[in-house]
Amino acid sequence: MSNFENAGAPVPVSAKSPRAWDFLETTLIGLVAYGAFLLAAGLGLSVLIFAQHGTIPTAHAEFGGRWQGAALVFGTPAAVAVLWAAVRKLDRDFSEYLALNWPSSGELFLAFAIAAVLLIVEGYFRAFVGADTSWIAPSLNVQGRVGLLTFLIGGCLAAPIMEEFIVRGFLFRGWSQSFLGPVGAIVLTSVVWALNHTQYDWSDRFCIFVFGLALGYFRWRSNSTWLTVIVHSALNIISSFMIGPYV
Repeated sequence: MSNFENAGAPVPVSAKSPRAWDFLETTLIGLVAYGAFLLAAGLGLSVLIFAQHGTIPTAHAEFGGRWQGAALVFGTPAAVAVLWAAVRKLDRDFSEYLALNWPSSGELFLAFAIAAVLLIVEGYFRAFVGADTSWIAPSLNVQGRVGLLTFLIGGCLAAPIMEEFIVRGFLFRGWSQSFLGPVGAIVLTSVVWALNHTQYDWSDRFCIFVFGLALGYFRWRSNSTWLTVIVHSALNIISSFMIGPYV
């Protein structure tokens, strides 16, 4: 049952909401979590590449998609660890603070239906503005089956968990309980999520922003960050099929 079904229930005067990190604290901790992700990803990837090739490259991208997946796998636990430490500092339950509640089948169906409509609209939007879709066509060399599996685990599992835990989980929790309110938090988290995808042009970032609004709405309506992780993962899986072939 969604928390919104109980939204109209009276709250006792003596009830006091548990403390959440305020706007600036939430922002700072979010930055630290993302910094921990980048640091762990870079260090882990450098060690792995050095162990296999005896050198640390100046550009990891030259080694193909499997290294991108490995970086995501290495970095995600570090980001989650920072969030966990911050939540425990408030003496609150990690799952409760990040709304790690399993969605209902109805919430899943509605979310996937909205995402499917947005994908169709995105296709028409790209055609209308003449968006550059050349990034879709080239093959991405993942160097074998293990490399493909690593790329898919990183891009379709680790990345959605890391991004959703930080953005729709932690940032939304703190920002929605600040002066922004839930609607402002949905908009701001969508802006942050879109701007973080620096590899894309303005039209791609706009589409990511729109999808971010939808994910934020799902998070707000269902009180489930797992729902946004699942939808985010599904979108990345679709994108991965569009990018191929890989091997």
